[in-house]
Amino acid sequence: MRIAVFSDMHGNCIALDAVLADFKNRSIDCTICLGDAIQGGPQPAQVAQRLRELGCLVVMGNADAWLLSSQKTGDEAISDERLRTMKEVRLWSLSQLSDADRTFIAAFQPTVKLGLDDGFTLLAYHGSPQSFDDVILPDIQQEKLAAYLAGHLADAYCGGHTHVQFVRRIGAGPQIHFNPGSVGFAGSRHQPETGFQADHWAEYAILDVQRGQLGLEFHRVGFDVTKLISIYETSGRPHSELAIAQYRKR
Repeated sequence: MRIAVFSDMHGNCIALDAVLADFKNRSIDCTICLGDAIQGGPQPAQVAQRLRELGCLVVMGNADAWLLSSQKTGDEAISDERLRTMKEVRLWSLSQLSDADRTFIAAFQPTVKLGLDDGFTLLAYHGSPQSFDDVILPDIQQEKLAAYLAGHLADAYCGGHTHVQFVRRIGAGPQIHFNPGSVGFAGSRHQPETGFQADHWAEYAILDVQRGQLGLEFHRVGFDVTKLISIYETSGRPHSELAIAQYRKR
């Protein structure tokens, strides 16, 4: 059994289409999306359509919830200027979505638990099972990771949110937590926010269950950045020039 896990498209359907095309070469049995699917990029409606066509399980991300409610959650410090930009992009994104799209997004779940072959289980969420705002990075302290997962039993755990592709053992046991990375906005977190450069590839993972063993594959798939920039330029999305600058190589 092979489960494709992907996350954080942020309205970039060009990258999502590249990932979906790659799935066809990987013998995928099931797909799970870890949220932050719609808000941010120039193609919110197209991403919603692809997810419906795929029929995959979808987790609610913080950006998905904010898109629908405009209620800020989490404790990240956001400047007034950045918040104003985010609100303008949010209103444009909503204007692109149909009532059916909004209903579809509202049905995303906080967590998804999936039974796998050979009795294994997978628990999926956006930040952590406790909150889609929680931040789990590769160097998180073991005690804090255990606290985030407390009360939720599974053999494999997966979350998105941080756009960092990694796998981490949980304590001394065989359980793992992994992050598939970001489909729509991958990039090294070890760079300043000002002048941030996005990667020209989409990231995802495959959890492989074979003969009583769990395997994990990380994938990167290139996508047409020139086409994405062209879509930004003609989309009418506010502040597209800021997003485009993050994809132009310096």
